[in-house]
Amino acid sequence: MAMRQTPLTCSGHTRPVVDLAFSGITPYGYFLISACKVVSSGRKVWDAVTGDEVLTLAHKHIVKSVNFTQDSKYLLTGGNDKMLRIFDLNKPEADPQEIAGHTSAIKKALWCNNDQQIISAADDKTIRLWDKNTAETVKTLSFETSVSSMEYIPDGEILVITYGKTIAFYKAHSLDLIKTVDAPASIHSASLHPEKDYFVAGGDDFKLYKYDYSTKEEIESYKGHFGPVHCVRFSPDGELYASGSEDGTLRLWQTAVGKTYGLWKCVLPEELTSENSEALYCPQPEIKA
Repeated sequence: MAMRQTPLTCSGHTRPVVDLAFSGITPYGYFLISACKVVSSGRKVWDAVTGDEVLTLAHKHIVKSVNFTQDSKYLLTGGNDKMLRIFDLNKPEADPQEIAGHTSAIKKALWCNNDQQIISAADDKTIRLWDKNTAETVKTLSFETSVSSMEYIPDGEILVITYGKTIAFYKAHSLDLIKTVDAPASIHSASLHPEKDYFVAGGDDFKLYKYDYSTKEEIESYKGHFGPVHCVRFSPDGELYASGSEDGTLRLWQTAVGKTYGLWKCVLPEELTSENSEALYCPQPEIKA
């Protein structure tokens, strides 16, 4: 009998969840932040501990992507005005460095290669790799359709992108292709496991797909949301992954189904006793040939 995923549902948003991110592991564990569909013409910076507003970085157009350098000294933004901007947070009154080149709205912009390069994806159906110091394009990738998501893995310098039904993996420092996988439906987001054992993806058909990274074989798929899946990310320890959907919820899924972790308390049938008879029963997983 196949093992059944029992996701944990995080409610609270009243609009579709379009983006999420995990923090690194801290003395208090790790944290998950999510964002729903909102319209904003500026970007505010807050103190993550106190919640106090630190400063406002005004933009004339909608901002769709923000990303800090590893030392949190610089902030990268991109949005509907097709422009990348780098703000020096130690000099908030100074004008940002502007980088032009895309011909349509920028959907995602990320620091990479020890914050010496920038990767950006836009509605012009391109991904561009930029040199931060010269603001020049190092390489451009063109696609038949717009890129729907982009994840950067510093360990190994891997870039995970999705477009149409394709999940693709590239070398981040050169944009050389590593491999591609075609999914059964249009995919909006994908995430690679920290140990690079698996990757997960979700999209238009409300499903989550889990694949073996080495063989590219589908391990499992299941429907847990009541709308398209817009974003999916692994936790920093790789024990779970989170998904956000048009249905306004976040759901947490186990990487290894049946393992006791966090709020998942699982026992095997031979371990059931009168004391734990109400524990969650997790049957053995189905082994695919």
